This record gives sequence, structure tokens and C-alpha cells, in this order.
Amino acid sequence: MTAPERDNFNQRWQAYQALEALRTHWYWRPGWRDERAFYTWHITFEGQDALAELVTAVQHHLRLPELDLVPLEGLHLTTQGVGFTDEVSDEDLAAIIAAVTSECGRLPPFNLGLGPVDPDAEGVGLLIQPWQPARALRTAIRAGIGTVWSNVPEPAEGFRPHVTVAYSGADVPVHTAVAAIAPLRNIPPAIARIAEVQLIALRRSGRTYLWDVIHTAPLGSHRSAE
Repeated sequence: MTAPERDNFNQRWQAYQALEALRTHWYWRPGWRDERAFYTWHITFEGQDALAELVTAVQHHLRLPELDLVPLEGLHLTTQGVGFTDEVSDEDLAAIIAAVTSECGRLPPFNLGLGPVDPDAEGVGLLIQPWQPARALRTAIRAGIGTVWSNVPEPAEGFRPHVTVAYSGADVPVHTAVAAIAPLRNIPPAIARIAEVQLIALRRSGRTYLWDVIHTAPLGSHRSAE
């Protein structure tokens, strides 16, 4: 863990303990409604057995009425949004897919450490370490989108990679969650090998995120061809 990551990790824990109450994650963000889908690039974690084992162990300690556990098939690292599916044309989507795939092909696959537990008011996540490869991947995706659109959605700054394992389901006092999370702050990370990023059509159904995979962009494809 680098010094900035460690400082952020510790500051966030102090802020979490100082909360008066958790904040439910399940309010509707602008533009979202039941079953409306959104194109976004995510890292997903199918076949990552070490991560699945870690999350299963962590979630065993997080079975609290105020927390909604994320199913293993729903684990994801939110990376870069594109737009609602009813607002992005097929032509623009095809061009973005081609450009992002080309940009990602120039990046090598990389390892990510996931853990220990890193909560905030709306959920319990796993710290990502190091941040740099995930940030570089997001930069490449934004560069690809930028070849199609002059304005790339979402701010370039402020990206903090994380993987959520439980969402806060109610505005309730924080003390029970703090007691459950504290022993999980020292667990060693699971290592995941990241060799691709996926464009998905993400939607919300009740208190669960679901998605359809639209495209998978491999990392390192340009390098292997050299």
C-alpha cells in the first residue's frame, strides 16, 4: 500500500466511525429509474476464485439487517460511464467500442490487490491497491471516448477505485456496522489478474444491480501483436 493509499484508507475509517448514521444507497440518482439501463465500462471478476473466497469470508461478518450483500456475480469495479442506453446512438456506441478497445490494447494486463475492508456511509468496499493501474485503464477508456465525443462524461479527477461488497440499506446508526467491520480492517488482500474490461448495460432491479455484457476489450492485444 502506497503512502497516499494508506492515508486515504485511515482517513476514511476515521470519518466512518464519526458518522451519526449510515445513508441508504438505494435512492434514485438523476436520470435513473427502475430497469432503465446505462452503458458503462466496468472491471468484472468472473473466475477470480481468490476474490470470491475473500468476499465470502468478509460477507459472513456483514450479515446485518442494515446491509445488503452484493452477490458474487455482481462484484464490479466501476470505471467509466458512457450514458443511458436510450440516449447513445448505435453509431456512437460502435465508434466508442472500437476506440476504447484500441486504447486498452496498448495497456498490459495487471494484478490488483483487493482488500482490506474500506467502508463509507453508503456501503462497505474493498480497498484497491495499487490505484495506478486502474487509473491508467480509466484514462485509456476516456481517451477512446474522447475520439468520438468532445465532452467525455464524468469528471476526470476524483476517481477512487473500489469494489463494493455490501450496500447500506437504511438510514440507521453506524455503531453496529463499525463493530462488525473493525476486525476486517487487517485482512490481507486477494490478488486478481485483470486482463480485460467490459462495456455493460447496467440496470437496477430493486436493491440489486444487473447487467448485460455488450463488449469485452482485452488488455495487451496490441503488445502481443508487436
